[in-house]
Amino acid sequence: METESSSTPYQDFARVQMLPFVPQQARRVLDVGCHMGGFGRALKARGQTEVWGVEPNPDTASVAARSLDRVLTGLFSAELALPDHYFDAVVFNDVLEHMPDPWAALKLAAGKLAPQGSIVASIPNLRHIDNLLHIVRDRDFNYEATGIRDRTHLRFYTRKSLPRLFEESGLEILALEGINEDWWTPSLPRRLAFRVFKSFLADTRHIQYAVVARPISGA
Repeated sequence: METESSSTPYQDFARVQMLPFVPQQARRVLDVGCHMGGFGRALKARGQTEVWGVEPNPDTASVAARSLDRVLTGLFSAELALPDHYFDAVVFNDVLEHMPDPWAALKLAAGKLAPQGSIVASIPNLRHIDNLLHIVRDRDFNYEATGIRDRTHLRFYTRKSLPRLFEESGLEILALEGINEDWWTPSLPRRLAFRVFKSFLADTRHIQYAVVARPISGA
């Protein structure tokens, strides 16, 4: 199911590439920035029994509320009526980069986790090859409606800088993997570059990175 809303430039995708990062045994999941509920519906179809959402856009939140167990409209903050130590997983799908203080958001999310719970996130990769070429070749950083250079992004991350965000928030990373691989092109120079500089360009192949983390014991 894919839906659209005139109040947002974003489509409602199930984000199936992120499903493997949410533990199968997670029974209560919080989807922060749930949009219209596409990922939550995919979780429920897979067997997650209780999925909550947080969404600041009231129009898209009302759509999500039709299929998720509970949707809270507003920014993810301590003021929202979210129970502590309740969720087996808290998910941020392309959300943290929109936040003025993603460190605070991750610390808040950690307090919402049940014992052995985990935080799952996908974050755009600033070093994706197409974005690098735009910066180097065009000598520009042209903001767009969506994508890596989304005009509402406040933070930008690479494969190298991502771990610092989570570690500085009192979390240890359990998994960090590239998703949405998109680098191949019939262009001979690009193909040669990836062959000759294979190690240096390895982190430029993916549009996003997926992260799974949990609170550091005793932190």
